[in-house]
Amino acid sequence: MKNKLTATGIKRVAPGKLHDGGGLMLNKTGDTGKWVYRYSHLKRRREMGLGSWPTVSLADARAERDRWAQVLASGKDPIEVRNAQRAAELADRSRTDPTFSEMVAIVFEAKRDGLRGGGKRGRWLSPLEGYVLPVIGHMRMSEIQQTDIHRALKPIWRAKHPTAIKAVNRTRIVFREAKLMGYDCEPMAVDQAQYRLGEVLHKATPMPSTPWQDIPALWDRLGKGAVSDQCLRFMILTLVRLDGCAGARFDEIEDGIWTVPAERMKGREGKVEDFRVPLSAEAMKIVREAEPFAENGLLFPGARGTPISATALEKRLTHIGEAGRPHGFRSSFRSWVQDTDASSWEVSEKILAHTIGSKVERAYARSDLLDRRRPVMEAWADYVTGRAAANVVPIRGGA
Repeated sequence: MKNKLTATGIKRVAPGKLHDGGGLMLNKTGDTGKWVYRYSHLKRRREMGLGSWPTVSLADARAERDRWAQVLASGKDPIEVRNAQRAAELADRSRTDPTFSEMVAIVFEAKRDGLRGGGKRGRWLSPLEGYVLPVIGHMRMSEIQQTDIHRALKPIWRAKHPTAIKAVNRTRIVFREAKLMGYDCEPMAVDQAQYRLGEVLHKATPMPSTPWQDIPALWDRLGKGAVSDQCLRFMILTLVRLDGCAGARFDEIEDGIWTVPAERMKGREGKVEDFRVPLSAEAMKIVREAEPFAENGLLFPGARGTPISATALEKRLTHIGEAGRPHGFRSSFRSWVQDTDASSWEVSEKILAHTIGSKVERAYARSDLLDRRRPVMEAWADYVTGRAAANVVPIRGGA
């Protein structure tokens, strides 16, 4: 094999394809170029990149050519051999030093059983997928510094601060879990990045709610025919969150009691239980009216036979000029209780399915106050439907 190129000659020659012999060629494009090894394997012509010139010198390129020529002589395809080697190296590195994207997947899988709906319901991955992974997802855990995390979060730190807080908290979880699993990383980098981002004066915006004084008027504006209207009315009366009401089924209701399954209640997986709701006479009326239009056992089916969506309910409220949102009905009820003394704090909190007392207190006080909640729910229904005046007399059962 006769070599045709020299190190000094390459610099003087005009751009183009420069052949050195033995399949080695330099595609020169000016002051730079690309080394290529041309060969045939099983009657198929192939070109294998060997690096850039002048980073890879002529001598180094020849050495690489000779190495892969030996592989070819053994009957193997050099490109396929190199690809397999690189894949093995990458897999080995991923086991010992995963990328941030790989680590997120590992941590998410480890936490999945403790998240509601397998993590989908609370969209645990969303802040990471939207803002952190696009910037540092490709980086190895051992390589990530505070400046990298800072770079990922800076664009949303003030513009979308609540989302940024979720992103930084979940990034912190990923780093902490990675360290506990024995991977080489620095969890303190997340805290350092957050410190560099600075303080933000963010005032949380409460969920828009209908003033309790306006609830009867809203009730009248909601018709009786549309599924969205019936679902909104049911939410007003039961004060159950959207997931619970939208997915309500006929087989969950028995003897005037609606049992909302734990999977549709708010809270961590394994930390919530089924919740019994005493249905008022007006709520039972909605159940009976919904039965002829039931689909797949749902009280309030959407267009495709699945539970009605939050978007459909919010659009309906917007259409009738109501600024309050479905979740705000719970606030309307709570304010009504405060202003009218319609119930004790303990009973009204239980109606809203809020956790009451410490863990020890809850271990002893196990009643769900069903009988004490029932008259309060009837009084609320009477007020909502206009059968009772605003100045409600305190209810003995809720005191």
